Amino acid sequence: MSQRLEIDALRALLTIARSGGVSRAAEQLGLSQSAVSHKMRRLEQSLGSDLLARRAGGPLLTEAGERLLHYAQRMIDLHDEAIADLGRKHLAGTIRLGMTEDTATSDFARILGRFSRLYPEVSVHTRTGQSLNVQNWLKDGELDLAVIQVFTKDVQPDDLVLFDDTLHWVKSPGFEFDPSEPVRFLAFDQNCFYRQWGYGDGLAQGHRLKTVLECPSAAGIQSAVRSGLGVALLNGMHVTPDIEIVDGIFPEPPQLTFVARPHPGRRRSAQVNALTAEIRRELSGRMKLRLAG
Repeated sequence: MSQRLEIDALRALLTIARSGGVSRAAEQLGLSQSAVSHKMRRLEQSLGSDLLARRAGGPLLTEAGERLLHYAQRMIDLHDEAIADLGRKHLAGTIRLGMTEDTATSDFARILGRFSRLYPEVSVHTRTGQSLNVQNWLKDGELDLAVIQVFTKDVQPDDLVLFDDTLHWVKSPGFEFDPSEPVRFLAFDQNCFYRQWGYGDGLAQGHRLKTVLECPSAAGIQSAVRSGLGVALLNGMHVTPDIEIVDGIFPEPPQLTFVARPHPGRRRSAQVNALTAEIRRELSGRMKLRLAG
């Protein structure tokens, strides 16, 4: 067969699909837009198929492009795993990892699966909880590494910044405010930093909050919002088309950042460094990854 699929071109295709366009993909990959377009043209010529639809307002990828995505992800995973395997050092031991629900249900499952294959003698013990709980576990020495949400202003110099997100006041489209009554508020729990901000800086003049539901999961808060039980604070990845963002009534929430944070004051082990490297490798082609500070 004369056709060849270049890994860098497949990575560009994945980044285009995830970021929503060639220009955004170029920014995330650290390339010029023309360089990314050139990679895509060569890939299309190699396959003899159009992969990008190139129609304003239409789907981003053609049917062939969508089909190739599934193969591209598998090929890139194998490629990156082989590179990591051949260059890895022998490691053994245990990593105590803390994560929020958001990260535990995202691409981190695949990262941990690949890490366990690369380092079968390293055991990763994972705990999930709200960000403030995970931060407390880290401070108390119960964790070696935490993957958490923080307000962007609270990013620390040793944090590995994974990606940024937004925080929104949300409600169901049919929910109406009664100015004479406290606003019904849906919260994660007493130790939720969304809730702490909402009851502090988040209150606008003339509004009061009354917590009517506490639920530890984002799915539960989403369901309660859709049912019209009240108003909540949700990060952007959980705001779906059937949930309405509330603008102009409450103060605008601060920006969020997801970070991988090592234990403060403790020298990072080779195992923790290896896991952090896997997180960096997985996300570097999808998001703008940078070291804080």
